[in-house]
Amino acid sequence: MLSKRARLLTAAVGSALVMIFVFGLAHSISTGFAGFWGGLPFWVIAFTVMSMVAYDFWDETVRKKD
Repeated sequence: MLSKRARLLTAAVGSALVMIFVFGLAHSISTGFAGFWGGLPFWVIAFTVMSMVAYDFWDETVRKKD
């Protein structure tokens, strides 16, 4: 079992890496061939999924009582 601090650090690093990857992918799609309007649906999906990632991080690490 990981300590609360280790779990918090691991979850923060994992969430940050996922967010960097997905937002980088969205930026790449929007600045590439698809353009802003072609990439807009992916941005909406990315923001929705990233809000779920942030909520899950908060729910599992900050709010969770041991």
